[in-house]
Amino acid sequence: MAVTEPVPEETPSGCATATSPVGASAAGRQTGARSAHEGILRRQSARESAARTYARALPIVPVRARGLTIEGADGRRYLDCLSGAGTLALGHNHPVVLEAIRKVLDSGAPLHVLDLATPVKDAFITELFRTLPPGLAEHARVQFCGPAGTDAVEAALKLVRAATGRPGVLAFTGAYHGMTSGSLEASGGAPDVRVARLPYPQDYRCPFGVGGERGAELAARWTESVLDDPKSGVRRPAGMILEPVQGEGGVIPAPDAWMRRMRQITADRSIPLIADEVQTGVGRTGAFWAVEHSGVIPDVMVLSKAIGGSLTLAVVVYRDDLDVWEPGAHAGTFRGNQLAMAAGAATLAHVRENRLAERAAALGAHLLERLRRLAEDFPCMGDVRGRGLMIGIEMVDPEGEPATETCFPARAAHPAAPELAAAVRRECLRRGLIVELGGRHAGVVRLLPPLTITDEQAAAVLDRLADAIESAARGHENRPRDGEDKWRKPPPGRNRHRRGRAEQAG
Repeated sequence: MAVTEPVPEETPSGCATATSPVGASAAGRQTGARSAHEGILRRQSARESAARTYARALPIVPVRARGLTIEGADGRRYLDCLSGAGTLALGHNHPVVLEAIRKVLDSGAPLHVLDLATPVKDAFITELFRTLPPGLAEHARVQFCGPAGTDAVEAALKLVRAATGRPGVLAFTGAYHGMTSGSLEASGGAPDVRVARLPYPQDYRCPFGVGGERGAELAARWTESVLDDPKSGVRRPAGMILEPVQGEGGVIPAPDAWMRRMRQITADRSIPLIADEVQTGVGRTGAFWAVEHSGVIPDVMVLSKAIGGSLTLAVVVYRDDLDVWEPGAHAGTFRGNQLAMAAGAATLAHVRENRLAERAAALGAHLLERLRRLAEDFPCMGDVRGRGLMIGIEMVDPEGEPATETCFPARAAHPAAPELAAAVRRECLRRGLIVELGGRHAGVVRLLPPLTITDEQAAAVLDRLADAIESAARGHENRPRDGEDKWRKPPPGRNRHRRGRAEQAG
């Protein structure tokens, strides 16, 4: 059941704005708001680290937010399809989250308790276990970590190494597991002889050039060969870590059959399987946990982002027979965040009770279908993919030589076009829509709207995105000499996305 929320007013240009009174005083307030907005951005640029990321591409100053909508200090409003990189399952400031936080604050309960037992913590664990895959929930333990998902990944790697006595880890190309050293090693961001990298199956840029079931089968055979060949150079590892849908890697869903093969391969060789559900969890992909699509029950689950209901919280859930840690083997000062546990329990319960995972599956399928129809008009939209409300559009140079021929000849993988993807993001922002980029070459436009997004809001998102893609494609600097826009097909299909919306509404 989605929460009803009005779409912000739009100007004829499509930009979302705040409703403002007419007159000199209103103009003065707008001028003052813009000045404050610009001053904050200037000070951020002067004082914050060069490592800042989102702030560079999204020069906004949020001051108010509700559901899908953010209002900036300059008075402009935006539809937020970034959702805190997937953290906001219920969108900004959802009433059930705010009520849970107020209840703790008004109760006088301690806010910082290390790892002591509290009623709030007990309620959170109870709700968490209620949502877990049954085969894991019945024999599970939970470890509260530092506040970020990367801390939970580090804890999971430490756990399986302690349980197996083995140092190595199997991970996959395109993975993203966080920014700490161990997480970066598993993500391919830092070299480490303890991590063996395996091919992650995908259709559009299949590492074997075939895609589909055949590509997934070859990826599975590669994994078996690496583990069983005594001359592969890879000893039996402490564990295998994978994402059921690679997010930062470009929104690549793992085939369900391949997931089951990974489960079988690891189980046959006594290798713990770690599922990183930091971004995919809590209904995001159309199931409460993304592993449920394939029926796989991992040995370890890494959870963060949405489980804290917008506040910082990270845990590792694992089979009880792996619980070999000595007291204090893994700790962290801020692992007792009571406000996050209260907000998280409220979020988990709301998603479960209102069947928001099922809602994400249905709406996500609709959005994918509409975007694929739009791609028929724009050859620069090389691939549209995703699961639930985790959607990616890979932008390409349609006249570039295809890198590979997949088993889908009409979707040959043309070279990535990161500059075009960045232009689409800029055009989206101009129209009051916040999106993110990802993928190997930052060429994938990513959508992560909250699970509470309404049909009306989804239609507005599609309209703004379609306009942004058309504008970016038309204005891209790399055009053929004859003047014809190579990023877009000829006019006959123009505005098909709008016709589709009208047909859907009718």
